[in-house]
Amino acid sequence: MSRRRLILPVAVMAASVALLAGCAPAPESPATASASPGSDYCARMVTNSGGLEDRSFNQSSWEGLKQAKEKYGIDVNAIVSTTETDIGPNVAQAVGTGCPFILTVGWELADATTAEAKANPDVHFSIVDEQVDGANIKPIVFDTAQAAYLAGYLAAGVTKTGKVGTFGGGNQPPVTLFMDGFADGIAKYNEVHGTTVKLLGWDKASQDGTFTGDFEDTNKGKSVAQGLLDQGADIILPVAGQVGEGAAAAIREDGHASLIWVDNDGYETLPAEYRPIVLTSVMKNTQDAVVQIIGDDMKGDFSNTPYVGTLKNGGVEIAPFHERASMVSADLSKEIDQIRQAIIAGIVTVESPSTPR
Repeated sequence: MSRRRLILPVAVMAASVALLAGCAPAPESPATASASPGSDYCARMVTNSGGLEDRSFNQSSWEGLKQAKEKYGIDVNAIVSTTETDIGPNVAQAVGTGCPFILTVGWELADATTAEAKANPDVHFSIVDEQVDGANIKPIVFDTAQAAYLAGYLAAGVTKTGKVGTFGGGNQPPVTLFMDGFADGIAKYNEVHGTTVKLLGWDKASQDGTFTGDFEDTNKGKSVAQGLLDQGADIILPVAGQVGEGAAAAIREDGHASLIWVDNDGYETLPAEYRPIVLTSVMKNTQDAVVQIIGDDMKGDFSNTPYVGTLKNGGVEIAPFHERASMVSADLSKEIDQIRQAIIAGIVTVESPSTPR
């Protein structure tokens, strides 16, 4: 493949502009106006059915809550949902603890979060990966397309077969946002280098592709990943929570392909046997967002303005290349750094129908 030098004028790197808009701040509640380290302030978290060790956003959110405990000396706990029918009662149970701050995780908890927030206006809520309106609800969302763009450019520059693949757990905005950015990054590499790297499993124009239908069945992930490998893909990005671990198993057995993980650094969170196959990860810095929001709430500075993680504020990023660093040339690494800075500066813009606003 050609390795021509990357040029970054607006005409070359232009994409659609996405502006991130916030909501009006919520009024302060006397019940949660202030708290001090070691006080009676407490926070509760409710997971979706993926559980605390989903190697995805439940795990990252729980890590943030534990970091808040360490930093502020507060009481934290998590209520784990095992089925969808658990979700409503679990959010109600969290409110019933009397804690002034409730963190819910995943789009499946949107209705229950909204209902409990309306019924309990003095309680402050945050929900991860879903935009929900409410005077006392602060969404925590991430423009993962920005980081996935970098991962797509990387994948196109590393592939030996000229084919890379992706699949999702479900056709939902937090999932397809990754896939859109990944597709755009591949397209940009092709434009800059005159290559024809093909993406299997997702078509951005039609907003349709390959999905397993759930986020827990690793056997489905292995089967779908094997299908992509059979079609020639040598790099796969699963956006499917625990299902992605099945893709990791297929890639490891293949012996030649690479994995790009999502939400956190898969090199650190996946079982050790998968470390050698992890090329990078498209990460959401959920931990720091949770710590910051709880700290603000304790100071009486809670607002319902959504937190939107971007490359600029450190909310999203790609992970180091770890054991696969030798696959990434110095020129390609430099190009990725240039693109990162161009996105931060607004020279390159990344847009998706699922972009958080």
